[in-house]
Amino acid sequence: MRPSRTAKRLRIRVGPAGVEVVQPVGRTTDEVTALLHANRGWVLDELERVRRLAAVYHPVISSPGSVLYQGCSTPVRVESRLGWQGPNRVQYTVETGFVVVRGPHSQVSAASTLEGWFRRQARYTIERCLAAALILVRREATSVAIRGQRTRWGSCSSKGNLSFNWRLIQAPDFVLRYLVIHEAVHLVVPDHSARFWLTVQSLCPETERARQWLCAHGTALMKPLVV
Repeated sequence: MRPSRTAKRLRIRVGPAGVEVVQPVGRTTDEVTALLHANRGWVLDELERVRRLAAVYHPVISSPGSVLYQGCSTPVRVESRLGWQGPNRVQYTVETGFVVVRGPHSQVSAASTLEGWFRRQARYTIERCLAAALILVRREATSVAIRGQRTRWGSCSSKGNLSFNWRLIQAPDFVLRYLVIHEAVHLVVPDHSARFWLTVQSLCPETERARQWLCAHGTALMKPLVV
């Protein structure tokens, strides 16, 4: 159960981490229990679906000296350069992967430097994808934030504030696109009703494929970067 000061209604989420109920301020434990009982069949079906997907799809694992980037295990190495006086810098090419350049006395870790690069790239990619999605749903977002949530990929508040996890840049393009469309549709349909899912699927034909990928690899993406 996750208490929320901004949520307006009780919501159930089912994913690789299990069942989560979003509980707005003022809603009681009895109401949470009643909601779970009323949706018991759906929750059990979703848990079974997650279990099946986890058994079929094997996670993409980054080997030592690599990180996940856009769904692929990508080489990464750290270069400590004598005489380097500037801030840490990330160099990336498709052919060679990532190089984190840092001075011998830098106080900023290579992992933190790479995360900062990922966050900037995530903002650029998500905002570009969101611009197209907002045209489709004929809505505007009040604000867009890129955060480091530990259990969520994105959210849409009742005031139209959208939030996305920077780790989506580590997932394939079709997964990031699905999550962006998912939250954009919440500007029109705030719940996870049949109308919501039909709208998402009509705008994103790869919805089921993306959900399957997240079930298989989502847990791995949530782990801290190790460089």
